Amino acid sequence: MNAVMKLPHDAAELSEQQQAFREASRDFADKELAPHAARWDAECVFPREAIAKAGELGFCGLYSPEEAGGLGLPRLDAAVVFEELASVDPSTTAFITIHNMATWLIASNGTAQVRQAWCGGLTSGQKLASYCLTEPGAGSDAASLKTRAVRDGGDYVIDGAKAFISGAGATDVLVVMARTGQAGARGISAFVVPADAKGITYGRKEEKMGWNSQPTRSITFDGVRVPAANLLGSEGDGFKLAMKALDGGRINIAACSLGAAQGALDAARRYLGERSQFGKKLGEFQALQFKLADMATELVAARQMVHTAARKLDASAGDATVWCAMAKRFATDAGFSICNDALQLHGGYGYIREYPVERLLRDCRVHQILEGTNEIMRVIISRHLLASDEALR
Repeated sequence: MNAVMKLPHDAAELSEQQQAFREASRDFADKELAPHAARWDAECVFPREAIAKAGELGFCGLYSPEEAGGLGLPRLDAAVVFEELASVDPSTTAFITIHNMATWLIASNGTAQVRQAWCGGLTSGQKLASYCLTEPGAGSDAASLKTRAVRDGGDYVIDGAKAFISGAGATDVLVVMARTGQAGARGISAFVVPADAKGITYGRKEEKMGWNSQPTRSITFDGVRVPAANLLGSEGDGFKLAMKALDGGRINIAACSLGAAQGALDAARRYLGERSQFGKKLGEFQALQFKLADMATELVAARQMVHTAARKLDASAGDATVWCAMAKRFATDAGFSICNDALQLHGGYGYIREYPVERLLRDCRVHQILEGTNEIMRVIISRHLLASDEALR
């Protein structure tokens, strides 16, 4: 009962390359994340050195194009890596996923000048990126954002504010969504902004329930000037790029929930094999066996949905967005439920920090909120169903 349980992981469907990446990420997680994750959480340490080591393995540019220094992997391969890393440290892994998303936006849509300046450092993990979409008054309704960028000669001048930005104050570059035109989604553009640009100020580090190994701050832009070459794509492309990035981001955060759930399930399984009550091991009580069985079943179902959505995204399927929304909704809800059940199976020990399940629970709770709340995921799914003549298959 003490060995780590590996659930059916559709290994037969994974390529040799994917299985190799899974083993490499599992080894990295065990050696570089697991020994330190609890301390990083307790002391609110942002582990740049560990993230740079992840970059040495290519984990900071997993799906960025090879010509920009990335590995150019499919989203399924990236999801496999993120799950393994998150099984011991969802917080640090989640930041790595956000960095990957911002790096991919720059590598795939930046001018040659911008790619030359940033991509090498970002894909190697020597430089880190933050994704700046959310605002104090524009969370789920991202298309109503107020931050504005005005053309002034060869530059754009940015004014406004962002909220809940992961890594803010500790990263090197920001991908900023700002309004350049009319109200609504079509008036939004995306910019690459050096994190130390004149006119940027950072708010206090937020005190959070989880995700304590990465700082979260607000950002204020006051007359921040960036060259026109720092525009990603064309004017008005920003919201489209943001939503395209979020399809992958939803797969990423769903994979982090899978990892947290796997870590919690393994911990619960070990505990049931070690703890005795009423003269027998907890694992001998049928009620607890059934709970463990349900947790495992939910995890396998969530994993299959995430992998299917990733394959849809890799294939540029017309319904990829709705599959990503379904996978994010299901996997993040299931992940939190599995972590919660694992804590319950530990009894009072699950509630103290000596055991990892309370940290896994705290870290994965926010996954139901970010990258679009799970209520917004339901909006995306229902709109697709009501607008389409074809059932999801």
